[in-house]
Amino acid sequence: MNTNIETMNDPKQGWPYWMKLIIVLCLGWTAIWIYRQTLPSVYPEMELDLGVSNTALGFIATCYFFSYTAMQIPAGILVDKFGQKVVMVPGFILFAVAPLLIATSSSINMIYFASVLAGIGCGTYYGSAYSLSSQNIPADRRGLSTAIINSGSALGMAIALIGSSLLVKQMGMSWQLMMYISAALIIVMIFVFLAVIKGIKPQQANSTQSTDAAAEEEDQEGVMKRLLTPKMLSIYFLYFGTCYGYYMIVTWLPKFLQSERGFEGVAVGFAASLVAFASIPGALLFSRLSDKFQSKKTSLIVALEIAAAIMLFGIISFTNETALLIALILYGLLGKLAVEPIIISYVADVAPKKGYGTTLGVFNSCGMASSVIAPPLTGAIIDATNSQALGFYVAVAILFAGAILFMLMNKKKVAQ
Repeated sequence: MNTNIETMNDPKQGWPYWMKLIIVLCLGWTAIWIYRQTLPSVYPEMELDLGVSNTALGFIATCYFFSYTAMQIPAGILVDKFGQKVVMVPGFILFAVAPLLIATSSSINMIYFASVLAGIGCGTYYGSAYSLSSQNIPADRRGLSTAIINSGSALGMAIALIGSSLLVKQMGMSWQLMMYISAALIIVMIFVFLAVIKGIKPQQANSTQSTDAAAEEEDQEGVMKRLLTPKMLSIYFLYFGTCYGYYMIVTWLPKFLQSERGFEGVAVGFAASLVAFASIPGALLFSRLSDKFQSKKTSLIVALEIAAAIMLFGIISFTNETALLIALILYGLLGKLAVEPIIISYVADVAPKKGYGTTLGVFNSCGMASSVIAPPLTGAIIDATNSQALGFYVAVAILFAGAILFMLMNKKKVAQ
């Protein structure tokens, strides 16, 4: 048994450490996603307040996701060298500065600058969080545990959508208020990290990952070669497509519902939050299935990705309100937040046993590259066509292509 897990399961200490980690890492994603989703939720108000175009608004997300993506590999290397806590806490301190700057800014350029800072700060979280979970959570519980951690994303998204719709759209409060709330929550999480996360030295963490002597002898060159195999490249592209559709949705769905489907006030937030709410049971269910039937993991990933692409097509195609809401629910149930824990679990299975932080950094960097492209490209499409339809079709095509490539690269495994 993993000795690190054994020491963390002492009943005298109450809850096992890995269980505490699940809760804390889930709350970390909640804080991040409250910030992430708040700004897209109030784009119409920002457009009026700042007098900028849809393309300019989309560039706010680009600034955030560009710096977030750029931080993934450096942050992963830092995590492997110095440990998760040493990287994560300073990152969140920098992150807390961003919403305060945005709330007090009257210039779109200052908002761009603050978004870059937020991206750098949040960029330290992914590799830290999932290397902690990989090192401390038992392998047979990793899929379900990752789904619980990821549910923080859905929870934060729902809070931001409903909160901003209620406070800003329904009650007429300033959109800046949500930024102050976001900053307060980030500061609370800094103290939670300091109190709960143990400062395990990287070499101690690495020594507990595996008893496989061959894995312990892997050098850095061998790790990098394994990161660039055709199978790993197919995973990266699959994750790119998964993220592309999702970040296009979370950035532009509120505006789509408001401008093209006639939703108003708090109804915008509730309708958009259906994706987040539905993703939680979906993630828990399918992750539990992936833990139980591990030989079918690749088949499950492919099936979920194709189903999500079909639901994306339905969202833009349905004009009937009931059909649209059903498509949103099914996209949440079957889409990114449902399949992502299984993909992360799959990566943990096939990735090099040494250097989890670097591996996860490369993986997430490739996926998150889509978040840099999708918001402004969709914004430009809206400005050019006065419709979001083409933006959805692009997302559907990329997601289908990613699923097919992943299936081909894992053909033998899928056939099991």
